[in-house]
Amino acid sequence: MTDKEDSGRYFEPYPEAGWTLGEGQTNFEKHQQYKEDEGEDKWAPFGNEYESRLSYLPKKIDFSSGREEWGLAEWLVKSLGQTKTDEFLKLPITQNRTKPSFHNNRSFLQKVDALPHGPAWNCKKVSIKGNRTDENGQLLHEDLELWTRDPVECIKELIGNPLFKEYMVYAPSRAYKDEAGSERIIDDMWTADWWWDKQRELPEGATIAPIILASDKTMLSQFRGDKSAWPVYLSIGNIAKEKRRQTSAHATILIGYLPATKLDCFTSDARSLGGYRLFHHCLSLLLEPLIAAGQDGVDMCLIACCKENRCPKCLVAANERGDLLNSLMRDPELTKEILERRRSGQHPVEFDEYGLRAVYKPFWADLPHTDIFLAFTPDLLHQLHKGVFKDHLIKWCLDIVGETEIDARFKAIPDYPGLRYFKKGISSIKQWTGTEHKEMQRVFMALITGAVPSRVLIVVRALLDFCYYARLHMHTSESLDALENALAIFHAHKDVLQELAVREHFNIPKLHQLSHYVQSIKLFRAADGFNTELPERLHIDFAKEAYRASNKRDYEEQMVLWLQRQESIFWRTTYLEWVAARAVCRTERESEYNSDSDDENEGFDAVPVVSQDIIHVLAKTAPHPRQSVQHLETMHGAIDFLPALKLFLQKHLPHNHIVPGPQDRFDIFRQVVIILPPDPRVSELPKCLRVRATPETLPSSSGRKPGSPKRFDMALVSSDGIQASKALLTLNAAVCVAQVRVLFRLPRQFGAYSRPLAYVEWFTPFREPDESSGLRQISRSTRHLRRNSAVIHVDEIIRPCHLIPKMGQSVNPTWTSANVYELASEFYLNTFIDLETFCMSTTST
Repeated sequence: MTDKEDSGRYFEPYPEAGWTLGEGQTNFEKHQQYKEDEGEDKWAPFGNEYESRLSYLPKKIDFSSGREEWGLAEWLVKSLGQTKTDEFLKLPITQNRTKPSFHNNRSFLQKVDALPHGPAWNCKKVSIKGNRTDENGQLLHEDLELWTRDPVECIKELIGNPLFKEYMVYAPSRAYKDEAGSERIIDDMWTADWWWDKQRELPEGATIAPIILASDKTMLSQFRGDKSAWPVYLSIGNIAKEKRRQTSAHATILIGYLPATKLDCFTSDARSLGGYRLFHHCLSLLLEPLIAAGQDGVDMCLIACCKENRCPKCLVAANERGDLLNSLMRDPELTKEILERRRSGQHPVEFDEYGLRAVYKPFWADLPHTDIFLAFTPDLLHQLHKGVFKDHLIKWCLDIVGETEIDARFKAIPDYPGLRYFKKGISSIKQWTGTEHKEMQRVFMALITGAVPSRVLIVVRALLDFCYYARLHMHTSESLDALENALAIFHAHKDVLQELAVREHFNIPKLHQLSHYVQSIKLFRAADGFNTELPERLHIDFAKEAYRASNKRDYEEQMVLWLQRQESIFWRTTYLEWVAARAVCRTERESEYNSDSDDENEGFDAVPVVSQDIIHVLAKTAPHPRQSVQHLETMHGAIDFLPALKLFLQKHLPHNHIVPGPQDRFDIFRQVVIILPPDPRVSELPKCLRVRATPETLPSSSGRKPGSPKRFDMALVSSDGIQASKALLTLNAAVCVAQVRVLFRLPRQFGAYSRPLAYVEWFTPFREPDESSGLRQISRSTRHLRRNSAVIHVDEIIRPCHLIPKMGQSVNPTWTSANVYELASEFYLNTFIDLETFCMSTTST
């Protein structure tokens, strides 16, 4: 195995893949060459007429009219509609002072339409004949419009975009955590099995461009009307998922609008099948160029040509989806054969056994290198967050506990920076978002503990574990085993819900889909790269905003024209950024060639290094200077501040002879920002967290400024007094929980001491995890019947943490989010507060 270390990972590249056969010009390079050959300014066609009016002025004067007019054009396209643009351009101040080279909206759009843009849009007419008849006995039909772009040209556009150069991979590799290759890592598509296995079927040196398609119908009108659109999006697996997930990067391209029709030409009993056939016919037309190009390729059952009550990936029986079975996967060749036999008038028994529909020409039938059934990937948003968690797990627990008790428990959840607080509970919420589902998951385990039987807790824990493991950005053999084990635990204990009459069966399609997650991750990549939250977000840009820019009549043609203009502006903006970056690189190279430096490191590229240490950041100036000890004792609750500070000074400043007293004053900070090094299992970026120590503020006398509750956050702290480091990001004996009451600096009279300090109140060491919930229980630490407190260095704080009180079967009605930390005596460490804490809990030593 060829080993290559990169950020703690070792790679085994696939031999003889992704050969470079030649070099060509990118679209940016072609455009730049065209500009130079034509002698055009890079800002053209903007600013030309205005500059010609000033041609009599001395050439040495640098008029940046092209740049300024381009900025105006960019703003007009992004911010104003056509009517408002026309009004703006006709203003006297615009015509007499700004004097752009376009005088109305029509001349402005002519310039915009002259800009380069992506692959052109085409409209194809599709006629569909129904089974209903008119008054003359003739079958009704509908003439529909299918708007398409060439997917092959869109793929070329993505591959040739210089902005993706650093995020593009052309050959598969296997990644490992260790040099021996004993533990596999799977994150992006090129580290998974499908690409590696598919490469074996192709000639040496071949380059694969895995195609990712996403589609979903969306409503365009919000409060009235029933206008809808059916966008189809395309991206490629060569682009790193971290870049592909950024909507602003335009790494996912809109390639078509499928007809969104009610199919009134069909009777109600035939309308569903007619919709299936129309979908496949239109998608066949849209993807036809891929067949010749030899590329591989979005409701899943719609694509698989099977009924909605069947799994689109495997052949599990309709009444067995609630069991953890290893069913045979669907075979595309066999499926096509069964459909063809049915089409020819035969009645194969497999047609009904496999739950197929009479879609005789599925769009994927002729796509090369495509197993459409394997291509269905996990959908975290609809299957996990909205599906299994919100629609089922929450409902089961509500049936057991009752809405009143669940709401009371949500109201008593303590505050945490960035956590959504459900101040009215959850039963009154009518419309949920994916974000709210994830916010509920952050507290649900500890919240439900004590309210349901222990066997139900095991079920809840198993499903939440599955949700969190499935969200990891990087998987290892260990995490995939944990994902599989969580699902097995659920199935082993789910019968308790039937015993409690909460559920009659588990024949739930979305629950069954969880059984395919591990296979899909191993084949393709971590599930965060499949998430449909991105297409849902793209609906806003590519459907809803485009519809709002239309006059709402024959809107699809107007939508594609509006999108083309938006794309032209984005294309020109990124082109100008690319030109500027090339100019900087050219200047740097010239300065290197002209340098007389004898530096022995000359010629080596500088490699940015991300710190693996935990960084603590305080405000440059304390927002509350010279606060008295009495203020700290009363407002911050630091009742033993002076004794704790004396002990700290004796330990760390033994030569100091000044004894702190009530007369001393301290500079106080509101919070410390803690920057954690990136955890590749969760994110490629560092994590910024806050630990707050702010007393209660009362409303202003006028009532204009509302008050705010006290916020003294909990934190994980190094218990042996050493600085926080990456090594402490596990729940081991060297880590304890403390409540941070005061963040301060020592006054000058105690000597020069640069490290900021914190007054904290300790909790007991972690007890063994509870057998049912898996949560660790702690309580406040006391000494001589008083809270055990200490002054520590701020840099001993590892990160904030979240505690949830042990509520028992019924929550104390006096507890609120603001007072529960003071009133409760027993707490659970909430390991689900974020993915980083969850990973810490799974790697505890």
